[in-house]
Amino acid sequence: MLYRGFVAMTRLARAAGVVLLALLTAAVGIWATLAMLFSGPHDDAVRNGATVIVALISALALVAVGLRRWRWRALGTYLVLFAALVVWWRGIEPSNSRDWQADVALQARATIEGDVVTVHNIRNFDYRSEYDYTPAYYDKRFDLSKLVGVDLVAVYWMGPAIAHTFVSFAFADGEHLAISIETRKEKGEGYSTIKGFFRQYEIMYVVADERDLVGLRTNYREKGKGEDVYLYRLNVPPEIARKVFLSYINKVNRLKEKPEWYNALTDNCTTSILRHTMPYNPNARLDWRLIVNGYIDEMLYERKLIDTSLPFAELKKLSYINPRAKAADKSPDFSQLIRVGLPAKELKQ
Repeated sequence: MLYRGFVAMTRLARAAGVVLLALLTAAVGIWATLAMLFSGPHDDAVRNGATVIVALISALALVAVGLRRWRWRALGTYLVLFAALVVWWRGIEPSNSRDWQADVALQARATIEGDVVTVHNIRNFDYRSEYDYTPAYYDKRFDLSKLVGVDLVAVYWMGPAIAHTFVSFAFADGEHLAISIETRKEKGEGYSTIKGFFRQYEIMYVVADERDLVGLRTNYREKGKGEDVYLYRLNVPPEIARKVFLSYINKVNRLKEKPEWYNALTDNCTTSILRHTMPYNPNARLDWRLIVNGYIDEMLYERKLIDTSLPFAELKKLSYINPRAKAADKSPDFSQLIRVGLPAKELKQ
């Protein structure tokens, strides 16, 4: 009886192993096929043909999992082919020289002289609609000793679970500088989450005036209806805000010299914010809401990184800035007007 039970358990373990191996082989095959489909040769016919070949090889490898006699020989061959594909994949280089869309054509850069940071090419477009605008940029000097805080902006365009997040740095003189981590798209290119996993977009740090970066989303996106935008003042000491600001600025300069790929999972708007802040946050830890980032404000509330004097639901209601942003529109006091009524003390140097 004991022997039969042992045999049954062994068979069950083998079956489970085969199932897990099949799932792993399928996952590898799907990734390899999509990698070739999205990142393969520029010629459509060649790329499509290569994609079919990769898909067929992957399918044969999956079939081989169920063939005891040929399983390991076939999977060993498949592993070698997959390794070759990964080598090719790693060799795909990002570029700063493409036919870019106008809103991401010009990269920011900065010079640092002691406590003074001069930021060049701060975007400040004059929008008439999302795609109808007059490009405009300016340069500005910022005194690090006057950097007193940092705010988080969360933008919702496809339901409550997913948001675009970016930061805005606050200075004692009432100035704000927003930096949004985005995909750098070429002319005629749209955004696809799936493509975002397959080296289709370079990453772009859009350094902009809040009238541009916030106002675009509240006043002009979605055919003028606007996306839902929330602004939270973070409980961050000024000295930490300055370190994070310099981390961002140094990254802006590095990307100007050496482009990098955007990745929808590992190098996106939220995970990149975490990368800039984690070295200075002793309580930083991974959380599922960093992926399903529409709930990141709940996470910040739980960690007391935003105002907790009010219930969260009330805080979120007050942090909704669309009505104030629409009223302010192109006002020179845009940054101050969208913050009227926010439940936080005025920032002090």
